[in-house]
Amino acid sequence: MIYFNNVSKIYKDAVALDDVTVTITAGEFVSIVGHSGAGKTTLTKMILAEDKPSLGTVFFESIDVHKLKNKDLTKLRRRIGVVFQDFKLLPNKTAYENIAFAMEAVGKTDEEIASDVPHVLELVDLGHRVSHFPNQLSGGEQQRLAIARAIINQPELIIADEPTGNLDPINTHEIVQILKKINDLGTTVILATHNRGVIDAIGKRVITMENGKVIRDSKHGK
Repeated sequence: MIYFNNVSKIYKDAVALDDVTVTITAGEFVSIVGHSGAGKTTLTKMILAEDKPSLGTVFFESIDVHKLKNKDLTKLRRRIGVVFQDFKLLPNKTAYENIAFAMEAVGKTDEEIASDVPHVLELVDLGHRVSHFPNQLSGGEQQRLAIARAIINQPELIIADEPTGNLDPINTHEIVQILKKINDLGTTVILATHNRGVIDAIGKRVITMENGKVIRDSKHGK
């Protein structure tokens, strides 16, 4: 599904990625781990074509993502859901409206929105918070809402960049369980994290990065 072919990213004062070659197949749950500055976020940005390699090529299926025109890049990004550490929710919209807005952006009908939004809120255990605004939700609830928004348009891939970084252990566990449930339903998940407990709880493939290099790739990593 995703293939990094000898990818390097060099900034003026640092090497963010150093000759990375990685393949991620459809349906995998892959955790990318490493200390801050190891290259995790740069790697995920490459998939979205938010950053461009200095050397090498990034493929989504057979598509070189960095050769896409803007219209085609927009179409590609609609196939990917992104979950951020800081949630990026719309503060003046309710839980329902935050998700509905994501559906409106891709042209879904009012009927589809009315049908799908309650379902996805139930999936992340927020059915009882449908009319609440983000500032009325706990940190864990806000992150669950962010996940619901990321999956509402049924993407083939979820990228979660440090989604538990601001959460306590209980909420962290809940977020991990939701990501695992999404993966069990067939969606590929890429999780970037430095939380060792999260990795141990998942028990699936782990790619370890250090100074921009992949130093370990374990099928059932801890």
